[in-house]
Amino acid sequence: MSVRKEVESTGVDEEQSSSMETFHDKSHFWGRLTLWMVVVASLLPPLYFSFILDAHPGWGAIIGGLIGYASFIGIMWFLEPITFYPTLGRSGTYLAFLTGNIANMCLPCSASAQESVGAEPGSRKAEIAGTLGITAASLVNILVIIAVVFSGSYIIMILPEPVEQALNLILPAIYGGVLGQFALKKPLYGLIAITLGMAILFAPIYSLIKIVLCVVSTVAVCLYLEKLKESKARHE
Repeated sequence: MSVRKEVESTGVDEEQSSSMETFHDKSHFWGRLTLWMVVVASLLPPLYFSFILDAHPGWGAIIGGLIGYASFIGIMWFLEPITFYPTLGRSGTYLAFLTGNIANMCLPCSASAQESVGAEPGSRKAEIAGTLGITAASLVNILVIIAVVFSGSYIIMILPEPVEQALNLILPAIYGGVLGQFALKKPLYGLIAITLGMAILFAPIYSLIKIVLCVVSTVAVCLYLEKLKESKARHE
């Protein structure tokens, strides 16, 4: 009887693995296709202004602007996918970079979706839940943007001044909520993250590497503690 259950369990695992492989293959296909479509669509307006309306600013200005922008933000083109991938997963990474607002929308929504279904970070369940969370957030974001485009100026004008000033606190509140959500599971790791984050924030370090340095150092310390705990348990 136990052998039969084991065989059935193995069959289910293989079926789930095959389904996830199919899901990842389709994610790669549609993710790359839609991102390249966005790249092409982003280039169409400047090409139209430059060569159809004859408003080309000159290659010197374009290359100078590209170098200036890349020197400031270029490192994030490599760091953000690496930093966000463990939480977003493959499909979530494609979707998040397609819709934007990763740090202040996609990442918190992905984490909240995973938390709501009790998914272990890095698992298949977490990837599916996170992707659905980003999808829902993106759809809501698009609807809100459409509404704001047509009525945003009027809404801002009628907001009381205290409410308008409180909007500046939304982003810190989101980060605090995400930290609290995960720190409650393992308070020691939350304390380590806060301590390392504060130390790196006020350290005389190049600002663009502070985020990745904070993530890498926190993960390294937590992994070391986990291995220390496992080693201690083996010797007992």
